[in-house]
Amino acid sequence: MEDRRLYSPKYVKEIINKYDFNFSKSLGQNFLIDGNIVRKIVNKANITRDDYVLEIGPGIGTLTEELSMNAKKVIAVELDKNLLPILDETLKSYDNIEIIHGDILKIDLEKLAEEKFEDKNIKVVANLPYYVTTPIVAKLLEKNLNLDSIIVMVQKEVAERMVATPGSKEYGSLSVFVNFYSNPKIILKAPKTVFMPQPKIDSSVIRLDIKKELPEVDREQFFKVVRASFSKRRKTIINSLSSYGFNLDKEAFKKALEEAEIPQDTRAENISVEDFIKLSKILPPLDI
Repeated sequence: MEDRRLYSPKYVKEIINKYDFNFSKSLGQNFLIDGNIVRKIVNKANITRDDYVLEIGPGIGTLTEELSMNAKKVIAVELDKNLLPILDETLKSYDNIEIIHGDILKIDLEKLAEEKFEDKNIKVVANLPYYVTTPIVAKLLEKNLNLDSIIVMVQKEVAERMVATPGSKEYGSLSVFVNFYSNPKIILKAPKTVFMPQPKIDSSVIRLDIKKELPEVDREQFFKVVRASFSKRRKTIINSLSSYGFNLDKEAFKKALEEAEIPQDTRAENISVEDFIKLSKILPPLDI
């Protein structure tokens, strides 16, 4: 019955024609049509019958179906109201799925976790629209949720930036942010041919294993330092920090960098997360 699974291109076309569905470019809709990729995502997410899963943007339910066959419960948040009747049909055989109509960026995630997941550990699995990847991942990481891991399909270049290490050209503020909260790893590559309609670029599936204990540091101060440091990539760390507009003169930044044992002429792309933490602890409270 592979031709009746939701990753069958034939079945996908049949469903979207039946409901006269039009793909939305503004919502970044690209549905998975490769069963091998779908199975690999769920397998590499280590989904078991004890797991509670949050899916973002189920589309017509391709990944949702595979998740429900392996998980205890799946809550899927879909923004496009035109997909709701389709999901009602495609997922009607599964009793462990609940579809919520809403915008994941506006939903109260703490409340959702409490009401739908009974405060159990949550695994997030999603094929994310490219245009909202970073804000969604940021919200998931920053909120006080019982997350075990986040497994998401993202633009290939974004995945490379998330896993980047100091000294590489991809390393930036996103790399620092993601590595502060998690241990990221690219687990799968997905060519554009596995989607309908085909995007113009390839994708990767990245797994973020959430850190159970975060560094003891004022996060607001830490991320201020990181943002300022990467604000002018070609400048040295001392020039980036001192020209950002903080309430601190260049001499104070020089002393802090010296104490943190960070050379003044180095660039942000060569500074580790640990050194950024050390520097933000040494610096007095920063303001603009």
